[in-house]
Amino acid sequence: MATMATIPGSKASVSPEEIERRTVLRRPLRARGIKRVEVLLDATEHLLAYTRNEDISLATIAEEAGVPLPSVYHFFPNRNAVLVALAGRYHRDLAKLSSQPLDPEPADWQELIRIRQRNGARYLNRHPAALRLFMGAGVSVEVRHLDLRGNAALAERRAEDMRQRFECGSLQNLEHWLAISIGIMDGIWAISYAEHGSITDAYVVESSRAAIAYLRCFLPEQLSRTKLTSKKIIK
Repeated sequence: MATMATIPGSKASVSPEEIERRTVLRRPLRARGIKRVEVLLDATEHLLAYTRNEDISLATIAEEAGVPLPSVYHFFPNRNAVLVALAGRYHRDLAKLSSQPLDPEPADWQELIRIRQRNGARYLNRHPAALRLFMGAGVSVEVRHLDLRGNAALAERRAEDMRQRFECGSLQNLEHWLAISIGIMDGIWAISYAEHGSITDAYVVESSRAAIAYLRCFLPEQLSRTKLTSKKIIK
């Protein structure tokens, strides 16, 4: 993930889906085409995790996927377009992860931040290609742009996640604050990746501590629970 975040709601902002749409030559509409693209992305993920960056090309992707090279060109004009599509898939997975129900419910908003960060780090560590794509050297402008917009979209999801659990009516800039906190988190995770090749538990603790410290500049220490989550805890 990118090491900085953009401000949600900016007029100049573009969604991750729009960036992906502009970069990918042709989006499949039929089931067969959708399946073919997923096979190509799976092959790219495997190559990115275990092959030198300079050795990855559309030809090696085609060979890894076991499909003719023209089939790759049918959907992707160049290697970078495949990487943008793969980055988009990772961000969709992370968005779904950030919306998953939690049981038990977090005791406070600080614990919610810690849980969501731990879950995100575990996902990235299970996908070494994602770590390399977002935090490795030589990230393309398009991938970085998609990652930044993905972080802004993630902040919007995190804000909704928090509003479902806590009374946040007075926190009008919550999305912006969460976007900055995600940028802080990413910066610390990038240090961990540079030093260890993964996001270690110790650095997840540090990123949570830093993000929460920043959010405490704007959020009260205690937020009242919504009626919905209050009922869940009582049960």
